[in-house]
Amino acid sequence: MPHLSIVVLPFANIGGDPAQDYFVDGVTESLTTDLSRIAGSFVIGRNTAFTFKGKAVDARQIGRDLNVRYVLEGSVQRGGNRFRLNAQLTDTETGSHVWADRFDKPAAELLDMQDEIVSRLANTLNAELIAAEARRAERSPRPDAMDLYFQGRALQNRGVTRALLTEARDFFARSLALDPGNIEAAVAAAQVEVSVGSAFMADDVNTHFQAAETALNGVLLHAPDHPRAHMLLGAVQIQTNRIENGIAQCRRSLALDRNLADAHGFIGLGKYQSARCEEVEGHIQEALRLSPRDTRAFLWYMFVGLAKLGIKQDHEAIGWFRRSLELNRNHALSHFHFATALALVGELNEARSIAEAGLALDPGFTIRRYRINAKGDNPVYLARRQRYFEGLRLAGVPEG
Repeated sequence: MPHLSIVVLPFANIGGDPAQDYFVDGVTESLTTDLSRIAGSFVIGRNTAFTFKGKAVDARQIGRDLNVRYVLEGSVQRGGNRFRLNAQLTDTETGSHVWADRFDKPAAELLDMQDEIVSRLANTLNAELIAAEARRAERSPRPDAMDLYFQGRALQNRGVTRALLTEARDFFARSLALDPGNIEAAVAAAQVEVSVGSAFMADDVNTHFQAAETALNGVLLHAPDHPRAHMLLGAVQIQTNRIENGIAQCRRSLALDRNLADAHGFIGLGKYQSARCEEVEGHIQEALRLSPRDTRAFLWYMFVGLAKLGIKQDHEAIGWFRRSLELNRNHALSHFHFATALALVGELNEARSIAEAGLALDPGFTIRRYRINAKGDNPVYLARRQRYFEGLRLAGVPEG
């Protein structure tokens, strides 16, 4: 049975309003298209899926008939001036529910909301399916290249720490050893290098960015339209002083996959590093619109916090950094930036406590490492960083 294989069954139109059929079928068709963009997925075509419309179904039987691991089904119900969309993902081998969620929206926005609903569903399912495949792979006595890939991706989705990244890198290396042509594992391995460089986990972050860029250029030779490869190449360029090129790469990735919320996040980072701090929040809001519970959202909140800090809106910055840590504490750099903002407004006790938690995650972090690895030469960006060094000192981060 193919990895991450799924059929999107036609969503049920509860209440039978024929005017809603167009919307319900549109959600089903769009989801079928968008889920097929998930790395490593195999999605049954809409023509086959629509043969089940209006029929009572048994997930296990459908799994056997269509040779798929997962069934996604759902319903749309209208009540007054609101409507509710329910969706659930079922494992066809066990018949158990892997995930379920619901969306409530004003009915007037129905068709306007279709793309947003589909994006949110696709992004949520991306993370849920990776986690489900990783759990399945853990039970496999002889994991194949894709099993190892999904286990590495699940680790990446948990945060950005040296331990998580080292373990993920090992899974991707094992995957590529079994299948050197596994493009998804190659892209994910490059993302590890991008993460190390982005989080200042090395004294010379550029060696990691160079390794990522070499790998991504290799991928794009074989798969020139790979959305995440373009996005990650954009992230590298943004952080190695080629900001406009990097933003253009991220925009290209969105043209290839409109649901790639992380690309909006990286564009926001590019605006911050080119000292256009006032523009950052808009890009992050777009990312959150597409994927409000994204596994990477903690980074996007940090980007806005940095932008607010850059224009001396320190108390606003604190709110964004605090939310970043609430979403995911497995990221030392979010701690250090939060501690900086707290220190700059005189909250020294909390600043030092947060900085200590960051140093527990990344004991090698120093002000010197942060200073020498400036990701750009924009004079306004560089001048604004000087305040951050002072905040880090006040928070007790070692000079190095």
